[in-house]
Amino acid sequence: MKNINFMYSGHLSIIYRIVMSYQNPSGPTVVLTGATSGIGQLAAIDLARRGAHLVLIARDRIKAEETCTRLRAAASGCAVDVHYADFSSLESVATAATEIALKYERIDVLINNAGLHAFEQRVTGDGFAEMVAVNYLAPWLLTDILRSSLLRSTPSRIITVASEASRGSGGIALPYDLVNTAPFSRLGSSRIYAKTKLMNIMFSKELARQLHGTGVAVHCLDPGFNVTGLGRELGFSGMLSKIFNRFGIGDPRRGAGIIIRLASDPDVAPATGGYFSVKRAMEIEPAQPSNNPSACENLWSNTAQIVDRIRIDNSHRSRRSAEGFATVRLGE
Repeated sequence: MKNINFMYSGHLSIIYRIVMSYQNPSGPTVVLTGATSGIGQLAAIDLARRGAHLVLIARDRIKAEETCTRLRAAASGCAVDVHYADFSSLESVATAATEIALKYERIDVLINNAGLHAFEQRVTGDGFAEMVAVNYLAPWLLTDILRSSLLRSTPSRIITVASEASRGSGGIALPYDLVNTAPFSRLGSSRIYAKTKLMNIMFSKELARQLHGTGVAVHCLDPGFNVTGLGRELGFSGMLSKIFNRFGIGDPRRGAGIIIRLASDPDVAPATGGYFSVKRAMEIEPAQPSNNPSACENLWSNTAQIVDRIRIDNSHRSRRSAEGFATVRLGE
C-alpha cells in the first residue's frame, strides 16, 4: 500500500500553484460535479482559493447561484462557470459535456463527485434505475466526452468519488445490474448504492489502464462518512446531521481534503489507477472484482454498448423534433 501523507494546506497550495501554473499560467481549469453542497462545495471553495478556474455542472439553478455567491465571497475574483445538467438524463449530460469540451481550450482536472442514495426505486426517462444513472452512467458519459480534452491538456487528472460502501455490493452481474429497475426497500437500497460505487471503482481502474502512459492520471477514492445531503430523502436526516455535526462526526472537510489532495498534489501525479481511503490518505485494496482487469473491461464494454444505444435513440428523437435541448449557463 502506498502511504500519501497530508501536507499543511499552505505548503500544498504553494506547490500546487507552482506545478499547475507552469502548465496553465491562468490557473488550472477544473470541471467539478456535485459542487452545490457537501464535500463538493467545500472542494470547490478550496480550489477557488488556489486560483483554479472552476467549471461546475449543477442540476439546481438556485443552489448553483448560491454556490457561486459563496465561492466569490471565499475567493474574490475567482473564475466560475456553471453548466446545467440533470444527471438522470444522459442526453442532458451529453449536451453539457459537449458544450464544455467545445468551450474550454484545456481541462486540467475532472472531478466526478455528484451522487445520490435513493431510498426507493425511481426509473429515469432513459429507462435506468436513478442511482445507476446518476452515480455511474452519467459520470461515465461525461468522462468519455471530455476524454479528448483531458488528453490534450496533459498532465491532467480524473478523480472519481467512490465509497467503501462498495464492499456491501455482493458483486456485479452484467448486464443485469446496469439495467435492473426492480423495486427495493429502504434497507435494500444500500446494496444498489453499493453496486454503483463498485462500478465507479471498476470504471476508474479500467480507464487508468486505457490511459496508461498518456499523461492522464486516473484515481478514485472513498471520502469516508460525511454528513452531507446524500441521505436527504430520509425524513430525519436533518436532525441526524445536526447531532453528528455537534459531536464532530462525519466532518465533510475530511472528504473534501482527499479530493483536493488527489486533484492537486504533485506527489500523486506520476501514479495512476489508485483507490484511496480518507483514513490516513492511504491507497487501499478495493472490493472485488475491481482488481480483475477482465471484469473491469467487461463492465466498460457493457456500459459503452448501453450508452451508445441511448445516444442513437436520442439522436433519432432529436431529428424528429424541432425543439432543441436547452442548457443554462450561470456565472458568466
